[in-house]
Amino acid sequence: MPLFGKKDSNKKIKKDGKDDKSPSVEDKYILKELLGTGAFSEVRLAESKEKPGQMFAVKIIDKKALKGKEDSLENEIRVLRRLTHPNIVQLLETFEDKHKVYLVMELVTGGELFDRIVEKGSYTEKDASGLIRQVLEAVAYMHDQGVVHRDLKPENLLYYSPEEDSKIMISDFGLSKMEDSGVMATACGTPGYVAPEVLAQKPYGKAVDVWSIGVISYILLCGYPPFYDESDANLFAQILKGNNITLGYKYFLTFGRTILSLQFRYYF
Repeated sequence: MPLFGKKDSNKKIKKDGKDDKSPSVEDKYILKELLGTGAFSEVRLAESKEKPGQMFAVKIIDKKALKGKEDSLENEIRVLRRLTHPNIVQLLETFEDKHKVYLVMELVTGGELFDRIVEKGSYTEKDASGLIRQVLEAVAYMHDQGVVHRDLKPENLLYYSPEEDSKIMISDFGLSKMEDSGVMATACGTPGYVAPEVLAQKPYGKAVDVWSIGVISYILLCGYPPFYDESDANLFAQILKGNNITLGYKYFLTFGRTILSLQFRYYF
């Protein structure tokens, strides 16, 4: 489906601007209560008209607010269409009208990993290893498809359901990049989870996701991050130099060497 008014020669457009063949989001779904909001979008619960009772999440993007960043959304959609994995939130279909773009997504209801970390304080090695295994399997699949997420963090890892043993889902591919789209050198990501080569403004690849998984693993077991400072400049200096990791490593050893060694084995 062409986005942002781009022409498709195979489709007729009526005088009112609506596609003569394609249904609208309202034709297929009943949009319900608001689930959340972002800088350029809101997310609403939606029920399928074809299969009543089947629920989805619809991300509604305001074109006017997104103006100048259309390429970023088109990239996210291309990436999501390439990925189908049980631990990746799936894009099911897209719609567009004059003012908005609609992304119909798989509904996940268990909340962010970040919130469960805050609630628990830290995870046992058994629980952490099960969670990280799911993330690694999803990221390995993603990398096999030529996709680098570039912003893995607890806020972007969602539980599928509220159950304690719920599976984990990777979400938010807004900063993701396909390897075949060119060399990656843009500084992006979230302070505290970003890899040193990104901060050093060097070309980078899939390994930046593995670095982020290592940071997440550390937080799950220790209850605090391996690098921290109120100042981003000082935080980035720690990451580049590896400062403060020794003290964390001693604490980490009380849980076992497995997950920490896993990070370094994949990363280096």
